[in-house]
Amino acid sequence: MKKAILGKKLGMTQKFLPDGRLVPVTVIMAGPCTVVQKKTVENDGYESVQLSFDTLPENRVKKLVNKPVTGHFKKANVAPARYLREFRLEDTASYEVGQTLSVSQFEAGEKIDITGTSKGHGFTGSIQRWNQSKGPMTHGSKYHRGVGALSANSDPSKVFKGRNMPGHYGVERVTIQNLEIVEVDAERNLLLVKGAVPGPKNSLLLVRNSCKA
Repeated sequence: MKKAILGKKLGMTQKFLPDGRLVPVTVIMAGPCTVVQKKTVENDGYESVQLSFDTLPENRVKKLVNKPVTGHFKKANVAPARYLREFRLEDTASYEVGQTLSVSQFEAGEKIDITGTSKGHGFTGSIQRWNQSKGPMTHGSKYHRGVGALSANSDPSKVFKGRNMPGHYGVERVTIQNLEIVEVDAERNLLLVKGAVPGPKNSLLLVRNSCKA
């Protein structure tokens, strides 16, 4: 059965494995998540489960949740939360509205896919954004970190679409596949995942079991 949960990136640390190796791990606070809605083929044309994460205090609900979404939570008899995301799963029959999903559904050694939003770097040049090479750094070159040649001069005499140029870098949806779970701390709702995951600290992450494992 496919598994899915929402989480928040807390940061990175390192951990010793039983064989003595020291590996870098990302600490993710995953869940608890509440099932807000079940979508079926009969009603919606496909099957999915809608999960909420990070329940809001009452004094923040009116500020952060609009009236339609508040009514959506009220219909499901679920407390309003900061995040609401949908997962397409193979079998939604085993899920019920109001059910709570925790990190205990995962086990150490499992492979997972993690989706997040990459860090923003603002407006950057082509060297940082596209990893292009610098020009000669000698005094006489007068061309060190420029874009370089954009196209041929006489033919076709234009710059083609898609040319790597300076511009906004980051804040993109990124998925990293086949990450290994090193440890599951069910008491504190923590997942320790080997390696790095997209996004800055406290950013939202979508965790699924791997599609290629």
